[in-house]
Amino acid sequence: MTRDFKVEKFHAEIISKSTLLKALSYLDKKKITTPLLLMDIEKIKDNVSLIGNNIKNSKVFYALKANPDIAIADLVNKQGIGFEISSEGELGILSSLNIKPEKIISSNPVKSINFLKMAADYGITFFSYDSANEIDKIKRFIPGANVYIRLSVPNEGSAWPLSNKFGVELDDAVRLISYAKHQGLNPVGATFHVGSQCTNLDNWNIAINKVKILGDMAKQRGIELSLLNIGGGYPINYINNAINIEIIEKNINKLIFEKFSEDLEIYIEPGRFVVGNAGVLVGSVIGKAKRYDEDWLYIDVGVFNGLMESLGGIRYTYIVENYKSKKKRWIITGPSCDSFDVIDKNVILPEPDIGGLILILSGGAYTISYASEFNGFLIPKTILI
Repeated sequence: MTRDFKVEKFHAEIISKSTLLKALSYLDKKKITTPLLLMDIEKIKDNVSLIGNNIKNSKVFYALKANPDIAIADLVNKQGIGFEISSEGELGILSSLNIKPEKIISSNPVKSINFLKMAADYGITFFSYDSANEIDKIKRFIPGANVYIRLSVPNEGSAWPLSNKFGVELDDAVRLISYAKHQGLNPVGATFHVGSQCTNLDNWNIAINKVKILGDMAKQRGIELSLLNIGGGYPINYINNAINIEIIEKNINKLIFEKFSEDLEIYIEPGRFVVGNAGVLVGSVIGKAKRYDEDWLYIDVGVFNGLMESLGGIRYTYIVENYKSKKKRWIITGPSCDSFDVIDKNVILPEPDIGGLILILSGGAYTISYASEFNGFLIPKTILI
């Protein structure tokens, strides 16, 4: 069957034209059961190829939490980069693919004992920390491990801030570095996170300046830091064009090598940038209603089974099928009985027919990984195209 979608010029600016055409072609040729997530193989490869090109001495570790689908993990592994993980479940995925331990790091500053035991057995040796208790845990299960301290840095301008739960200030950081050394660990460096979907270059600037101060403080205590893990945060297009990765990385590279020695090793932990704009989430329109002069559009994928980030401020671009010519302002909501299941408000779209498909662009990151079967609704099936 041939489907009729209201595709506009700006849609091919949010995701690549090739990804959009692949998705539309797949939907034309297949009998569709929604919800599902279409992931463009070539776009994932292209995204991986861009990361780290403008930062010297850099190594890339895909943040598996962004999309832990095993086929995607296998594809990413074949591109030659590593993985950042936090849990037994994530390590189980990588173990099933026989990923080498030297390609795996763990940057969650608070890890479970079971995970540390598994990581020790597997041979993983690089871990973050931000407390004395974490140092004691790592020493117990992985004596001599390489560790990097998590600093607290600003997250202004990031759509998904990550600054409150983890990270320490400079005085605590240098104290913990010394304690890690005293406990027989190898304190190799520092890490930070500027926030996911970061569009503010100042966050990286402030963070790198802070690491420089920390490095000088540690050096006064006889400890040389040789690793800077800049975490993730690279943004993608959702409803607007995000800042270009080349601009971000050239800025980071300039700052780093103005302040640090040429042999400083840089780790990068992209998640969203690897898979986000490679994905098109496909749902179906299941209902429409008029409530208090507002038009409500109900679809079969919501905040509980794929669009959790909409609760935190991520806004998506939509394409509808079987549309009528008149555009309206919609409140888009998911299928569950929970009133929190509201995806977006003030969305201008042509009116679709019930049963028609709705495409949610840049849906490849933090959708499936957050999803549950709350209220019995299905988690979207992932299909590589």
